[in-house]
Amino acid sequence: MNFKREKINNYYLHDTAVENVFINEFLPVAPGDFVRVYLFALMYAGISVSINNESIAKQLSMPVEDVLKAWTFWEGKGVVRKHYPDPADKLHYKVEFLNLKEQIYGNGKAKSGKEKLPANLQGLMSDKELKKMYSRIEQITGRFLQGKEPVTILNWIRDYEMPPECIVFAYEYCSKNRNNCRLNYVGAVVKEWAGRGLKTVAGIEAHLQETDNRHYLYRRVMKALGFTRNPTEEEKRIMDTWFDDYNLDIDQVLEACKKTSGISNPNINYVNTVLTSKGKAGDGVQKESAGDSLIAMVMRSYEEDRLANEAAAEERRKEVYKAVPRIREIEEEIRKISMEISKLMLSRGEGAKVKIEELKRRADALTGERSYLLTDNNFKINYLDVWYTCPKCKDMGILDSGARCPCFAVKLDEFGKKV
Repeated sequence: MNFKREKINNYYLHDTAVENVFINEFLPVAPGDFVRVYLFALMYAGISVSINNESIAKQLSMPVEDVLKAWTFWEGKGVVRKHYPDPADKLHYKVEFLNLKEQIYGNGKAKSGKEKLPANLQGLMSDKELKKMYSRIEQITGRFLQGKEPVTILNWIRDYEMPPECIVFAYEYCSKNRNNCRLNYVGAVVKEWAGRGLKTVAGIEAHLQETDNRHYLYRRVMKALGFTRNPTEEEKRIMDTWFDDYNLDIDQVLEACKKTSGISNPNINYVNTVLTSKGKAGDGVQKESAGDSLIAMVMRSYEEDRLANEAAAEERRKEVYKAVPRIREIEEEIRKISMEISKLMLSRGEGAKVKIEELKRRADALTGERSYLLTDNNFKINYLDVWYTCPKCKDMGILDSGARCPCFAVKLDEFGKKV
């Protein structure tokens, strides 16, 4: 007699078996999103259907970075194992779900589950160097790191195998050349560099000189004029005209910049006048278009809104600190706790996991105390936050994805009507 079982073609009708060891030992201590990633991928593994990290992120409505962090977490716990088809490419790998019962009963004991830094980063991050990296980032951003920022930065080092100096360089680059040093934006830049195999500052600089040559030219001109700030959109438009329409090289432009040494207020417009008057621009001189003028007005408007909103937030913070001094103490304590968590994540010392959980509970308690003190003293809970005109882009006009914010079109239309 032969036996045959009906084949189920719709995989939604299958069952996914989850080991009790996972439920009892790992589920209680794992972040919720990491559990979601594990269970969702386990379902696909059970029916032998391929799915990539990008698709998992889309299905679960979460950033792909969080999916990558989940696999790093589970590998550290000994729950999965990563297999790299290309050893040099650490961003693309296959995930094998390990048999937890076999680890416990087959080998006599479970794996230690301790997460490790990549071999090339072992012993690199001492407490002193960690503080130095965070301090430099705070200098670049002009503010203290808050909330989960220190831990997220540490995850970049571990997940992308990026040395600290490259993380600092990413903040410098985003601040000086992109005028945007928000955490998610810098993280996207770090991820892109890691995906290209760029793991040294020298390699990154070489890459930028090739792919971001225009920003390199901007920096040369601004430095020649004695400026350390980023050029405005209007200044970029004028410089683009020199290089694109007039076909000037950087040496010709820098020679014109030297002419500003005799004036009290060197600026791009003066250099433009020098280049035009000498005939180096030829017949290609074009008047500013209405479209360029509108865009310049919109970008200036964003900068004015952002500076005004940040200044207002700082005044509110001073007001709160004066009225409730304890809130200043709480924020400093939360910041110290965040730094301490980062150090513990690196140390992998005995009991580090328990200490981290204790610190997180302490931070949550302090956050709750701060919220209570604010409302008890007739302040809104978000009174210390920056109230941006546009919360989506935070008055930058550009989203973290690099796309234009919807408010840009609104502003453009408003200024167009005024013109």
